[in-house]
This record gives sequence, C-alpha cells and structure tokens, in this order.
Amino acid sequence: MTTLAEKTALTLTAAEPGVYRGCFQAMACRCELLIRTDDHALAHQVLGVGAREALRIEHKFSRYRRDGLCHAINHSQGKPVAIDPETHQLLSLADTAWRLSDGLFDITSGVLGRVWFFDGGNRLPCPEQIAALLPLVGWDKVTLGHNSFTLPPGMALDFGGLGKEFAVDRALALIQHHWPQLELLVNFGGDIAASPTQAPWHVGISRADGGTSANTLALKQGAVATSGDMERYLINDGKRASHILNPKTGYPVERAPASVTVQAERCTDAGLIATLAMLQGEQAEIFLEAQGLPFWVQRRTQ
Repeated sequence: MTTLAEKTALTLTAAEPGVYRGCFQAMACRCELLIRTDDHALAHQVLGVGAREALRIEHKFSRYRRDGLCHAINHSQGKPVAIDPETHQLLSLADTAWRLSDGLFDITSGVLGRVWFFDGGNRLPCPEQIAALLPLVGWDKVTLGHNSFTLPPGMALDFGGLGKEFAVDRALALIQHHWPQLELLVNFGGDIAASPTQAPWHVGISRADGGTSANTLALKQGAVATSGDMERYLINDGKRASHILNPKTGYPVERAPASVTVQAERCTDAGLIATLAMLQGEQAEIFLEAQGLPFWVQRRTQ
C-alpha cells in the first residue's frame, strides 16, 4: 500500500513561539495547518491526520484521478453508481446550490472545460463548440438517490466548486475529534477554517492584483473562503474573463467581481456563497448583502 510519505512531502516548522506550521501539496494547491502547541511530536501527528484526510478527499472526488469515485461516476455510461453517505452529503449540497441559484451553480458544467482553457492566454472556443456541449450540462438530468447516483451518458461532474472547501471542513472536524481542545487553523489554498481559539489568527485577504493583503481579518472561530479570477482567467481584446462560467450560456459570467471573500461558520458555506455571488455578476454585492454574512468584494476597473 502506498504510504502518505510516498504521496506527498510534509514539512513542519516553527511559525512563531508556540505555533507550528505544517505544509503539503494537495488538490493542486499549497495546504497549510497552523497548530498552536509546543509539542513537536503532537504537531507532526496532527499534520499527518490533516494531510491524509485532504488526500483522501482529493482521491475520491477529483475528476483528474482515474481510480476515484468521481471518475467512476463520469464513466458510468448512464448506469447507477453506488454512493456512500459522505458522497450523498456532497451531492445534496450541490443539489441545494443548484436550486437556490436557479440553475447557475451546476457541477455538471465542468464539461465546458473541454473547450475553455483559463490559463492566462487568449484562446476562445468557437460558438459551435460551446453549443455542442450545452446539451450535456444540466443538474436536472441527473438522478440522486440515497444510495446511488445516475449520470446520463456524455455528462461529467466537477466538484471543483465544492471539493476543496469540503476537505477543509472534514480535515478540521477529524482533527477536532481526536484533539478537541487543540487550537488549529486549516488553510487549503486560501480556503480556511479554524477551531475555537483564545488568541485570534490573522488572516489576510489577497488583493485582486496579487499585491499585499487588502484586508486582515482576526479569526477566532469559523471559516473564510474566496472565489475569484486571480489564478484562472483568459484575456481577449484586452478584457479579462473569469473562469466562472454561466452553465446556461456556456460563457464566462459578465461583469463578475475580481474576487469575493465570505466569512461563515463552515468553509463549504463560505465557499458556496462566494461562488454564488460571483455568478450574480454585477448584482454580486446585492446578493451578498441579503445573506447577512461578512464579505469583501474586489472589482477591477476596465
């Protein structure tokens, strides 16, 4: 059996007196745990638990893994696939998001990634390519049962809008189960959750232009997540297009913010609301005001 050490390298250093920083790579991003303890052996054990959980979630739900559940669903050719309670929970969250967004949040829209490449370049798909894929988009075409899930042939799921935030919550919950009193912050690529702590963690909200933090949040409990186009975008005719696609049109959402950051109790909730706000385009701030949660919106002037 492949060990964790063979899958990813773990590093553990003293971030400051009484705090260890553990790092590893998973889900195509840098993952970090801040662990408030003077016990190096304990910090290393906590880091291992968090990393194993992150890698487990990645293996199970990544569409790029050929031996995970997501791959099995995407290649099921319309046949029902058995699912466990954890998968049902995540798919139910996707279902709720689809309904609340009037179909704008749709994890079947990942099929559009076959023609869109948000790599900072200027390649645009032709309208015929997009039109050919739109019939393969639509959460209303799937069948979600308690123990099984059926995806029509040719369609594909992409948990990218939920998976990393879900992994943050699961890693934090698992560590808290083993060490209930431990003060901890979990940061997977900028999606963050923290256990209750006496001294707050200082979380920087990155600027849309990649500069130093635009705001700093003192986080004593709960989660923060960001959705934006800092890393995934393309530029055409001098205009920056976000990777957030409208599943109904197949094109990037127009007049979307550069980034939306939301604070909530769970990382999955914060990430979902941030993405839903991005999907609202120029109405993002109105949508966020209605949610009653702390938020930060950055827009570019073009």
